[in-house]
Amino acid sequence: MFTGIVEELGTVVSRQGPKLRLGATTVLGDIELGASIAVNGTCLTVVAWGDDWWEADVVEESYARTSLGALEPGDRVNLERPVRLEDRLGGHLVQGHVDAVGTIVDGAPDLRITLPEDLLRYVVEKGSITVDGISLTVARVHDDGFSVAVIPHTTEVTTLGTKGPGDPVNLELDVIAKYVESLLEGHR
Repeated sequence: MFTGIVEELGTVVSRQGPKLRLGATTVLGDIELGASIAVNGTCLTVVAWGDDWWEADVVEESYARTSLGALEPGDRVNLERPVRLEDRLGGHLVQGHVDAVGTIVDGAPDLRITLPEDLLRYVVEKGSITVDGISLTVARVHDDGFSVAVIPHTTEVTTLGTKGPGDPVNLELDVIAKYVESLLEGHR
């Protein structure tokens, strides 16, 4: 479980088959084998690490269903370690399970993103959404997506400051909305 508050901008070092190597320092502070780290909102498992890098095995399913498959050496990525029970929950509950890849229409600060039509029902004004692992609040819902207002600090410390129209982003919708829908369908 994550909060959507990015701890560090990492860098893609290499991708060799399923091995994805990322450059980082902050998220390595208490690293251990099998630990989870969110990369652009996708929960990955640490399988190896050094002083300034760590590796994850990424299955083809994850490459296909997220924007991780488009990453190349040198690309910047948002990194976050899982929340601990004693931590403040500064964002919202984020699982690190990407629901879809959206496309940026307009970049920050008035970020507009399209997403698959069948997922629009989970997006509500003033609701939480995760974009590349960043906890954000929906400002407007559109027929083909949504908009969020991105503050300058977020553009400085995340990849949203460098992404623009046409760029893919990982989207995780509010898990509570999905559970409510599932429970209500059981009563129909």
